[in-house]
Amino acid sequence: MKKMTLFNLAWPIFVETALFMALGFVDVFVMSQYDDLAASSVQTANQAVSICTLVFTVLSGASAVLISQSLGAKKREEASKIAALSILFNLVLGVLISVVLAVFSRPILSFIGARGQVLEFASDYLTIVGGFLFTQGLLGALSVIIRNHGYTKRSMYVTVTMNIINTALDVIFVLGLFGMPSLGVKGAAIATSISRIVGIIVLLIIVFTTIEKPSIFKLLVKPFPFKELWLLLKVGVPSAFESFNYNISQLVVTSIVLNCLTETELITKTYISNITTFFYIFSISIGQASQILTGHFCGARKYDEAYRSGIKAFRSALIIAMCLELIGIIFRYQLVGIFTDNSEVIEMGATLIILNIFVEIGRTINLTIINSLRGAGDVFFPTGAAIFSMWLLSTLGSYLLAVVFGLGLNGLWIAFAADECFRGALMLWRWKKGKWRSKTLVAS
Repeated sequence: MKKMTLFNLAWPIFVETALFMALGFVDVFVMSQYDDLAASSVQTANQAVSICTLVFTVLSGASAVLISQSLGAKKREEASKIAALSILFNLVLGVLISVVLAVFSRPILSFIGARGQVLEFASDYLTIVGGFLFTQGLLGALSVIIRNHGYTKRSMYVTVTMNIINTALDVIFVLGLFGMPSLGVKGAAIATSISRIVGIIVLLIIVFTTIEKPSIFKLLVKPFPFKELWLLLKVGVPSAFESFNYNISQLVVTSIVLNCLTETELITKTYISNITTFFYIFSISIGQASQILTGHFCGARKYDEAYRSGIKAFRSALIIAMCLELIGIIFRYQLVGIFTDNSEVIEMGATLIILNIFVEIGRTINLTIINSLRGAGDVFFPTGAAIFSMWLLSTLGSYLLAVVFGLGLNGLWIAFAADECFRGALMLWRWKKGKWRSKTLVAS
C-alpha cells in the first residue's frame, strides 16, 4: 500500500472525476450539435440512471469506509473480504437493475414527466445505457478498492482511456462520421456503454494483478461473512439514502421544470447543470481523498490527525471552488455560448452562473465535511440533515420560488443555495463538536 497525503490522493481523483464528468458533458455537447431537445432528453434520462446507481452506492461507498479503516487498523484480510463482497453484490444487483431499466424505460420516463419528442429521445438512450448499467456498479466497486489502497493514479489512467473512447465513438456514432449512419441519442448511449465495458476490463486486471488475488472470493464461503455484510449495510444504507434523497428531490425539480416551466428554461437548466459541475470537481476529489485519509486515521485511532485533515480539506476546496466560480462568472456568456447561440438561453444561463456562487459555498462544505464524517463512520447525522433540508428548502423551495412566485430558474437556484448552505453549516458544527470520534467501525 502506498504512502498517502491529501494532495497525492486528491489530484488523480480530481483528474479522474473531471474526465468522468466529461463523459456526460461530451454526450450533452455532441447531442447539442445534433438537436437541443435531444441534449435535454439525455439529461432527463440520466436523472433516472442516477437514482438507480444509488443501489451501487450502498455497497461501494460503504466498502470505501470499511476498507480504509481496516487498512488503518492493519487488518489486511478484513479489507480483502469487504472488497470481494462489494464486487459480488454490485454485479448481482447491477444485472437486476439493468433488466428493469431496459424493459421499463418508457414508463419510468413518463412517470418523471417526459412527453413527446423528449420521451422518444430519452427512451432510446435509457434503454441502452440502462441495459448496461451493471457496468457502472462494477466500475464503482473496483475503483474504490484501487483508491483506498493508494493507487489513485491507476484509476485515473483508466478513466482517461474511457474518456478518449467515449469521445471518439460519440462523434462517430451521433453525427455519423466515417461512413457510419447518424444514430443520434442511440449513438451516445452505445458510446457510453462501450467505454464503460473497456474500463471494467482494465480495472479488473489492475485489481487482480496488483492489489488482490481472485481467491479473495473464497473468503465469502464457509462461513459467509454476515457480520461484514451487516457493516456494509449499516454504513451504506444511510449514506445511499442521503444520495437517494438528493436524486429524488432533483427528479422532482426536473418534473417541475418539465411541467411548469418553458422548453427554453429546460434547455437552459440542462446546459448550466453541465457547466457548473466543473466548478466543484476539485471539491469532490478533495472530499473523496479526505474520506480515505479519515478512514485510515480513525482505523489507527489518530483522531486529532483526522480532524486536522478534514479542516485542511475543506479550506483547500473552498479556495479552489471560489476561484473557479469567479472565472466562470467572468466568462459566463462564452461558457453558455459553447452549447447554443440562442440569446435567451445565453442570457438566462449567464444570470444563473452568478447566482451559483452561493450554491458552491454550501456545496463545498458538504462535499468535503460529509465525506470526512463518512470516513469516520458517522453516517446518520448527514442523512437526517439531508432529509429535512433537501425536501423543505431545495424541493419545496424550488416550487414556491420558481412557480408560485414566478422567479423561474432563478428561483430554483436560490432554493438550491439555501439547501446547500444550511446543511453545510450543520456539517461544520458536527465536525467541530467531534462526536464522530466515537463512530469508528473497525475494532483496533
